[in-house]
Amino acid sequence: MNYRIQAVYDHGAFIPKGPCDLPEKTEVELFIQLPSLVPASIRDLDEKARVLKRVVERMRRHSVPADAPRFTREELHERR
Repeated sequence: MNYRIQAVYDHGAFIPKGPCDLPEKTEVELFIQLPSLVPASIRDLDEKARVLKRVVERMRRHSVPADAPRFTREELHERR
């Protein structure tokens, strides 16, 4: 029998993101499917280098201030 269960790997264990109706201690075989990445639309290596340089420069100009508020995990994932 096959089930599809989404999970997060955390501290050495897979934590289901939803209900899991399997009995305790049930052995399972996992098939790992990582989120796919969108391939870059820029193929030219020189253009990629120019884009990366612009991104880094912009990040340096607009860095996060040292006294900026720090959010807790709960605040970052607050559901409304």
